[in-house]
Amino acid sequence: MRLVWILLILVFAATGAIFGALNGDAVAYDFYFATFMAPKGAMLIASVLLGWLLGGAFVYFGLVLRLRRRLRAQARKPVATEQAAAAATDLVATQLPLDAGRR
Repeated sequence: MRLVWILLILVFAATGAIFGALNGDAVAYDFYFATFMAPKGAMLIASVLLGWLLGGAFVYFGLVLRLRRRLRAQARKPVATEQAAAAATDLVATQLPLDAGRR
């Protein structure tokens, strides 16, 4: 499986290098506050990388941290879980004779 990942990474790296080489024309990028010249391919790859990083950051800070907090909160309350399990067992034990009498 590790070999597949390494090959996949190498394929994408080679594709990106070829893409950057074929789109090496320098283009002026004009932002409102600044203007600079950069190759088209490099800017496209940089924008994809930036989007990937920002998307990962949004997922991490929006979802992963919340789930970790919930997991930590559940790990701190094992006594409450044991008490709830004991109460459920008592409830089942009290209902067993009623179910047995119906049959």
